[in-house]
Amino acid sequence: MATMRDIKRRRDSIQSTEQITKAMKLVATVKLQKSRTKAESAKPYFDLMYDTMSSIISRSGQIRHRYLQAGGSPKKAVIAITSNRGLAGGYNNNIVKLVNGSLPAEDTVVYAIGRKGRDGLALRGFSIGGDYSEVINDPLYQDAAELTEVLLEAFTRGEIGEIYLAFTSFKNTVVHIPTLLKLLPVELPEREGKADGAEPKARAIMDYEPDDETVLDAIVPKYMSSLIYGALLESLASENGARMTAMDSATSNAEEMIEDLSLQYNRARQGAITQELTEIVAGANAIGG
Repeated sequence: MATMRDIKRRRDSIQSTEQITKAMKLVATVKLQKSRTKAESAKPYFDLMYDTMSSIISRSGQIRHRYLQAGGSPKKAVIAITSNRGLAGGYNNNIVKLVNGSLPAEDTVVYAIGRKGRDGLALRGFSIGGDYSEVINDPLYQDAAELTEVLLEAFTRGEIGEIYLAFTSFKNTVVHIPTLLKLLPVELPEREGKADGAEPKARAIMDYEPDDETVLDAIVPKYMSSLIYGALLESLASENGARMTAMDSATSNAEEMIEDLSLQYNRARQGAITQELTEIVAGANAIGG
C-alpha cells in the first residue's frame, strides 16, 4: 500500500506535468489560430486551381504530353507531410499508415517534409529521396516551387513514373483527414453525369495557344506547386489542432488523477490520525490501569 509520502510525491509530479500540458495547449491554440487563418484563406485558390486543371485536361481531347502519361520507371515518389515534433495524438502515425498501406515500400521513394514521417516510413522499408523537414516550420510557396522542380526533373528523366502527395486535410479543429492525392501523371477526372447514368454534358474542345506542350509545360508546375503549398498549410493547421486536442485531453486526465490522488492522500492522512489517536488512548488506558 502506498504511503502518504509516495502519494504526495506522485501528486506533485502530475501537477507539474499538468502545468506543462496547459502551457503546450495554450501555445498550440495560438499557433492554430494563425495557421487556420492561412489555410482557410488560401483553400479557395487551391481548390480552384485543381478544378481548373481538371477542366483543362477533360476538355483537351486525346493529346499526348509527358505530364499526362506515366513515366518509364515503375518507381513512385510520395511527398509525405508530417511534423518535426510529437505529442500530437495520431497525426503523424496516420500519414505513415496511409502511405504504408497505399504504396509498395520497395518501389516508392519518399520526399519527407517532417522528421516524424521520415523516420516512421524509413523504419517500414521506404527509401528517403529527400529530407525537407525544415519546410513545415514556416511553409512558403517558394519551398513548394523548389520541391516541384526537383520532382519534375526526376519525372522527366524517367527516374520516377508517378508522384503522390500525402497530407492531412484540415476540416475543423477536431477533424483532420489523412489524404493521398496523385499529382502526376495528371489524370482525366470522372465525366459529369457518368455516376448517375445521365448523359455527360457536351464540352468544347480546349484550344491551346501557341500549342498544348508549351501551355502544359507552364501550367503543370504551377498546378503542382499550388497543391503542395496548400497541403503544407492544411497540414500545419491540422498538426496544431491535433496537438491542442491532445494536450487538452492530457490536462483533463491529469486533473482527474490529481483528484483521485488527493482523495487517497486525505484517506491515508485520516487513517494515520485515527491510528495515532487509537495508540494514545490505548497507552493512556494502560497507564491508568
